[in-house]
Amino acid sequence: MRLVTFYREIGFSVGESMPIPAAEMQTLGLAGAGSRISASLGPNRVDLDVFSKPGCPYPEDADACSLIFQHLALVTDDAKIAWNRAREAGAIAISRDGPITLPKSSGGVTAVKFRDPEGHPLEFLQFPPGANPSWKGKGVLGIDHSAISVRDIAASQHFYARQGLRAVDATLNNGPTQDALDGLDDVDVDVVPMNPADKTPHVELLGYRHPVDVTSRPMSPNDVAATRIVWQSSHDALLRDPDGHLHELSR
Repeated sequence: MRLVTFYREIGFSVGESMPIPAAEMQTLGLAGAGSRISASLGPNRVDLDVFSKPGCPYPEDADACSLIFQHLALVTDDAKIAWNRAREAGAIAISRDGPITLPKSSGGVTAVKFRDPEGHPLEFLQFPPGANPSWKGKGVLGIDHSAISVRDIAASQHFYARQGLRAVDATLNNGPTQDALDGLDDVDVDVVPMNPADKTPHVELLGYRHPVDVTSRPMSPNDVAATRIVWQSSHDALLRDPDGHLHELSR
């Protein structure tokens, strides 16, 4: 599995393949069988799932404002070193010029967006010195957030608030640095962090005022683009947010 090599190369600790339980396959509404390889990064974990009946590949025309877009932001102490390592491992650039530092009004972080070899979007995120003391160390340290493109900020805020998240410190990001980061032109995007009680990892809502994606792409849980966040819950279920992003409730 080429993603195992990729995630190991960018700093994850990768485990052995295990079958996905039949009960979870039923929750996902999928026939056949599945296997899972867990990849750990500091205190966080990403599961790489493979299904005997695979879905659609990641759409080639989906860009950073597409409503299926959902990336994981990986914190690092040096975005340039992390990006060079990822590129050597097979990363596909989204950002135009490698890592770029955003203005203070947009957080002042240094960031670069890219895709893994199967198309899943990722971002390396380097905070300014002293800006986020909860992240300490060298290399790629953990997952700060999952950013999700949404059509209607208010509707999405309502959905995530029902899951126990709270909106904080919204910004409007634009200008040449945001264009370079997203690989798009004339970007205007509302960024709304939705924080759980522990703040990180959290969800960030990306509401693009321009450019605007008007396509609808319903996703099956076995599609490559169907990244899902798993929530600890008292019961098992599969939810969709207003734009179709998947969320799995798991006991």
